[in-house]
Amino acid sequence: MHPEMKIEERYRLVLDHFRTEMPEVTTELEFANVFQLLVAVVLSAQCTDKRVNQVTPELFRRYPDAHTMAQAEPDDILEYISSVSYPNSKSRHLAELSRILVQKYNGEVPGDFDALLELPGVGRKTANVMQAVAFGKKAMAVDTHVYRVSHRLGLVPRTASTPLKVEQHLLKHIPTDDVPRAHHWLLLHGRYVCTSRAPHCDRCSLEDICPKRLEGSRL
Repeated sequence: MHPEMKIEERYRLVLDHFRTEMPEVTTELEFANVFQLLVAVVLSAQCTDKRVNQVTPELFRRYPDAHTMAQAEPDDILEYISSVSYPNSKSRHLAELSRILVQKYNGEVPGDFDALLELPGVGRKTANVMQAVAFGKKAMAVDTHVYRVSHRLGLVPRTASTPLKVEQHLLKHIPTDDVPRAHHWLLLHGRYVCTSRAPHCDRCSLEDICPKRLEGSRL
């Protein structure tokens, strides 16, 4: 298959592949409620899900919900998350966002996108993950894996040089019902196959249609 096929055909082939290979897919983060998912996603920024899953069991045993975490100081939280990336800022964000959730939302995580963005430590990617995973909305979270795979597979043009631009291009071409799963499809493909430094092209089922746009594919 020629790598410069029409964009509609490229999306069709890529999405058909993922629908077949990964029909049921969700986040690899471990959590028991919406608040715990939010905490885990905040912790996962520039950190692996594997590392986050190593620290959250003890953290959630001590602070299972916003009400209990709102009583903690950043240093209390830091004891549990010291091995993740940027633990000092993340411990402050978790203490602050827990207090805001208790004060403004009775301890519940809001489903509104703009309300999520107002929480400390919550950026566009985290808000979109919450929208898709917790609330089942048609949101596309663009992390480094989604950004990289979208460029390498030719799903977005080289001019899509920011996560927001990639998000906009993906939402334009991916059918609405596929959007929540498509984030995980692209993420998992990037995590295990189309890896950052040495992509495993030899075991990629999309090899024959991949234009291999490696340049500029990493943030």
